[in-house]
Amino acid sequence: MLKKSEDAIHPAYWCIVSGSELWLHDGVLPYGPAEAFSLPASEAVKIGEFEGTPVMWINDANLDDQRTMTSLRELLSLPEALFCLVSKAVQYGHMTQTMRFCPQCGGRAHLNHNQLAMQCQDCRTLHYPRIFPCIIVAVRKGNEILLAQHQRHAGGMYTVIAGFLEVGETLETCVAREVYEETGIKVNNIRYVGSQPWAFPSSMMMAFLADYESGDVKPDYHELKDAQWFDTSKLPLVAPKGTIARALIEETVTQVSIEKNAARK
Repeated sequence: MLKKSEDAIHPAYWCIVSGSELWLHDGVLPYGPAEAFSLPASEAVKIGEFEGTPVMWINDANLDDQRTMTSLRELLSLPEALFCLVSKAVQYGHMTQTMRFCPQCGGRAHLNHNQLAMQCQDCRTLHYPRIFPCIIVAVRKGNEILLAQHQRHAGGMYTVIAGFLEVGETLETCVAREVYEETGIKVNNIRYVGSQPWAFPSSMMMAFLADYESGDVKPDYHELKDAQWFDTSKLPLVAPKGTIARALIEETVTQVSIEKNAARK
């Protein structure tokens, strides 16, 4: 069971959280004793360990000073296990900010350090972090991959299709629906690849590969700036390393390359 740390004065990784942003020391996740960074050890909560070292979470509201925050995206190069723990801190921070009142009775809720959940002071109900399930999928047609440029993306970056799971859907149904709604393409041979916690603010990305079945690309311009097929040997600027979107793109490129090499033999 995770609990409020009794040894927060010892060296640790420190996740100082504000929304989906964190405080970095000289551009890296702070590591060392709390005193080295003027952190309130009494407010720290241990959320796990990385290679035997505690990983601690503190909301920036508990600091005595204001610090410059950096997007969680800047930490994508961290080892996966550590990135997941940092994402956990961000999601716990989101929980404390969005569950201040009990959705069951309206009472004031406070953090239960033993359960790492928000607990109503009136009805005593525990409310755990909300996780929003999302699918993300790379669609392949021969030597091409379907990539889209979202309205929120700047700098010309393209990525794969993603969307939120709806009530009553299977993950596979969601994959087919999202691809069709956003691009007009029908897919088949949908298969699961992996997952990644994505704390923007509190999502779980479940990744798939799928094959083209039919249709012409017709982007939904409410969601996308553009969508088109790209030859896997001539890709545009794509999602950064460390994201599961990039992993799907690289897996598709690898599969195409393997099949091309096999065809030459």
